[in-house]
Parts: sequence; C-alpha cells; structure tokens
Amino acid sequence: MNTFSIGESIRFGWETFKKRPLLIIGAFVIAMVISGVSSALLDPGEDAPFTFTTLLMGIASGVIGLFVEIGLVTFSLRAHDNVGSAKVADLWNPKPFLNYILSQALVALGVLVGLILLIVPGVMLAVGWMFTSYLIIDKDRGPLEAIKESWKMTKGHKGQLFLFVLTIIGLNILGLLALVVGLLVTVPVSMLAVVHVYRKLSGAAPVQVA
Repeated sequence: MNTFSIGESIRFGWETFKKRPLLIIGAFVIAMVISGVSSALLDPGEDAPFTFTTLLMGIASGVIGLFVEIGLVTFSLRAHDNVGSAKVADLWNPKPFLNYILSQALVALGVLVGLILLIVPGVMLAVGWMFTSYLIIDKDRGPLEAIKESWKMTKGHKGQLFLFVLTIIGLNILGLLALVVGLLVTVPVSMLAVVHVYRKLSGAAPVQVA
C-alpha cells in the first residue's frame, strides 16, 4: 500500500520552494492579483440589486476564480515534479475547465449533504475526494472517474490525511500571524506538500531536479 509522511511532505514542499522562491512566490502573487482584481471589478456585492448584468458579472468572477484554481494546481504539479522547468505560463491551463467545474460541483454537493447529515460524513467525503481536481488536471480524468479514483487513493489514509490538512491549516495560520507576508511562503509550501502527498498515494514517484 502507498503511504506518506506528514513531516516529509512539508519538508519536501519547503525544499522545493527554496530552489526557486522568486518564481514560486511570483506565480502565486500573479494568481492572487488576478483573482482579487476580478472580484473587485466583477463581484456586484451582497447589497447590489439582482439584475441580468449583476448575474453575468457574478458568473464571470466565478469563472475567472476557477481558472485561477486550475492554474495554481497545474503550476504546483509542474513545480513539484520539475521545479527547474516550471514557469509562470503554467498558470494558464484552460483545457480541463469543464471537467473541473463539474467535479467541483459534485464534490461540493456531496460534502454539503454529508455535513447536513452528521458533519463527520461530510468531513470524510471532503478528505476522500481531496485529490479529485489533481486527477482531472494531472491525468485528464472525467468528473466521476476522478471522484472514484480519489476515494480509492485515500482508502486507509483518511485519518492521516485529516491530520495532514490540520497541519497545513496550522502552518498557514502561522503565515498569517507573520504580518500576512508569511503566507507568501506558507501557501506555496502547503500546495507543494499537497502535491507530494498526491504523488505518494497515486504511486507516482517525484521527478524533482536541481
């Protein structure tokens, strides 16, 4: 059975980050700026009257946000496997958009139902399906196929994965407390650590280069 170490995954993320910190921080900042600007310009706000225009603006803001999410996952995958060849252009990856949005909707619905039932099932589903987006972007899986494969990958590891997620949350709280600027380090390191766990559980060995 494939397995992983929480500490080793965090260390891998940190060591990878140190090899090209300016590139990794730069890509993260660009993604956040795009997301922030689009939200500021297109999000009509809670108090705005509902019109066809505000509806379109909200949809456009959401679509851009999804493209940013896909870009960050794509960049993290490529930086993890070969940080020497990773580039900012990796943030643009529109191909899996349809499968990505469908899978996110299915996962969100399933987790919501689980949370409404007894909370614990929702948490278990969230952990079990946490690699769905990675499978869609990395292996071009369809939504249902990715959900099933993510659940299979995490079988027998959900308790450890839950602890891993809590560790990641704690790491980023520390980054937030470090005058917020610390998030420029902790978030990229966290994303690389998540990819490392994904690679470990999928049975794919990292191909990191200097």
